[in-house]
Amino acid sequence: GEILVAREDGRPVGMVSLLYTVSTALGGRVAWLEDMVVTANRRGSGIGQGLLKAAIAHAKSGGCRRITLLTDAENAAAQDFYRREGFNASPMRPYRLSLE
Repeated sequence: GEILVAREDGRPVGMVSLLYTVSTALGGRVAWLEDMVVTANRRGSGIGQGLLKAAIAHAKSGGCRRITLLTDAENAAAQDFYRREGFNASPMRPYRLSLE
């Protein structure tokens, strides 16, 4: 995977992490956007949009056919952000198994 970091004056103000796998359904490489964070005082400044665009460009240049991500069900702001950036809700339902 990769971690892309946004910096201002040499200090980190945001990050996005991508993981890669192969989708048998699509017959090719896909990306999983595992995490994206922007420092609270820099949210709304375009940093998240820039990080997301960089992540999409990295995934495309790496031959990925899709990016998947999750948001918390209650996080309407994140869902609105990703919709504005062209993401659509998936009919797939996530399941987890804690290994702790």
